[in-house]
Amino acid sequence: MAISYDEVEVGTELPAQSFPVTRATLVQYAGASGDFNPIHWNEKFALEVGLPDVIAHGMFTMAEAARVVTDWVGDPGAVVEYGVRFTRPVPVPNDGTGAVIEVTGKVAALLDDRKVRVDLVATTGGQKVLGMSRAVVRLT
Repeated sequence: MAISYDEVEVGTELPAQSFPVTRATLVQYAGASGDFNPIHWNEKFALEVGLPDVIAHGMFTMAEAARVVTDWVGDPGAVVEYGVRFTRPVPVPNDGTGAVIEVTGKVAALLDDRKVRVDLVATTGGQKVLGMSRAVVRLT
């Protein structure tokens, strides 16, 4: 069911989602994206360059956050603008569990032309990992 502009208001919350991330997830994403930077798969290298562990790809984290918006609106093509600032990496330990990216979102502004701005908050381990995470969505 499509979300109608007339049904939302500032403060409307999108359904929160949790996205598990394991080392296997990172290998799959590296293959799909072509980003084989060793900080995403080589623990020794990641530690040598000052990271806390292997970290998730920034674009992977960004994409998972966007899923909250696309799942809510039901049409990825309705997203007309999306941007984030990367504020903290998502460490992914090699412990069989990995990490979890938690994402919440809410309508922050009603715009012209049946568009809304959705502000997202993405965290892992209670730490915010994306800043200024915003999507502009055209509703029906």
